[in-house]
Amino acid sequence: MASRARKLDKSVHSVEQSAFSALMIKARKAAGLTQHELAKRLDKPQSFVAKYEGGERRIDVVEFVTICRAIGANPAKLLKALLKV
Repeated sequence: MASRARKLDKSVHSVEQSAFSALMIKARKAAGLTQHELAKRLDKPQSFVAKYEGGERRIDVVEFVTICRAIGANPAKLLKALLKV
């Protein structure tokens, strides 16, 4: 059995997750939105935004794309920026 090239860390406290959270906060602020305003656009409670921005919760790819649309950001560009971290 071949070994994996890299083991995935599922912790919400990883360096990569922190970089992702910072990127999402920056994108929201660039859109001129508060957490509350973004949550309203997503039809979610403000705590939803606070938890993924604070690193307490992970979001899946569908949620990521939905959030990007709500803030007017290009998901591909955000992922490219994350890969540079």
